[in-house]
Amino acid sequence: VWQAKMHPSAACRMRAIVGVKRVVDYAVKVRVKADKSAVETTGVKMSMNPFCEIAVEEAVRLKEKGIVTEIIAVSVGPTQSQETIRTALAMGVDRGIHIKAEGEILPLAVAKAFKAVCDAEKPEIVILGKQAIDGDSNQTGQMLAALMGWPQASFASKVEIVDGKATVTREVDGGLETLAMSLPVVITADLRLNEPRYATLPNIMKAKKKKIDATDFATLGVDPTSKITTVKVEEPPVRAGGEKVADVDAVIAKLKEKGLVG
Repeated sequence: VWQAKMHPSAACRMRAIVGVKRVVDYAVKVRVKADKSAVETTGVKMSMNPFCEIAVEEAVRLKEKGIVTEIIAVSVGPTQSQETIRTALAMGVDRGIHIKAEGEILPLAVAKAFKAVCDAEKPEIVILGKQAIDGDSNQTGQMLAALMGWPQASFASKVEIVDGKATVTREVDGGLETLAMSLPVVITADLRLNEPRYATLPNIMKAKKKKIDATDFATLGVDPTSKITTVKVEEPPVRAGGEKVADVDAVIAKLKEKGLVG
């Protein structure tokens, strides 16, 4: 059972929390269940959400620079989510916390669970993936920052921590934006923040001995009940094939034929 652990010299230690989510592997072709209730996950390869991998890598790099002294990976999900935490441990994370849950958990419930962990563990930095590739919600980081009352920097492509302040370059529609803020802070990782490392065999073996504490929503005092019901999941319609035409006049003729131009 998980209980927050304070190091004797906690005052001079900087703790980081990273979120890691178990999702259908990015290389797998997603299929919808026959009853159209959800995406098929039985017998499907699962792995860590790619943006979560980037978040873990950034935390490990901050530790290698001597900025962060301890990294905790937190995952919400079924028992198999511990495998995802083990991957993070093999990349360089120190310990894990598994928040046990079944079924679909919406971002707000996840953010509330992370807040409970943050209240207990007292991190200076929380790094999450900007979104998960299954739900594509892009909400958990922003919600967590609001719940904690902390500054946030989403879509980060560069992170620097100096003298208790974070300088984050983030990707926006118009280009790049640089923000400076005091710690503690919530950061969400974008694709170009870094390239995650592969876990080496020795580190995979070491990860087996690292501790993963377990807890659940009830223990954290969070109600994960969803107020949203998924009515139906459908695959996108099959795209119609293209058609080659000889010249511009033929293009115009085709458009007129389809009633797209007058």
